[in-house]
Amino acid sequence: MLKYIIIILVLIIIALVVIKASKPDFKYEANKLVEYLGGIKNITNMEVSVSRFKVTLKDPSLVNKEGIQKLGARGIVEIDNTMKIIFQEDAKKLKKYIDQLTQE
Repeated sequence: MLKYIIIILVLIIIALVVIKASKPDFKYEANKLVEYLGGIKNITNMEVSVSRFKVTLKDPSLVNKEGIQKLGARGIVEIDNTMKIIFQEDAKKLKKYIDQLTQE
């Protein structure tokens, strides 16, 4: 009986480790997003509405759209110096961490 309890505990621990490893590290993603947007000094304004991350940039030519898509963006719309990036539920979390970066 003790063997089965130990096996179950080990399986639970492994499952928890796998679940934790599969969750995105939003601080890392926020840093990468800032990098792909041309750096913190290139960002003049940010807004979030449900799934969309809207950012106004000084120089949109500095943006790495492929990099942003690799972060999980479902779509990118560019209008003049404004980009709307669809991140679904991650948009609010990313904005929160980028706001923290601008305050540092």
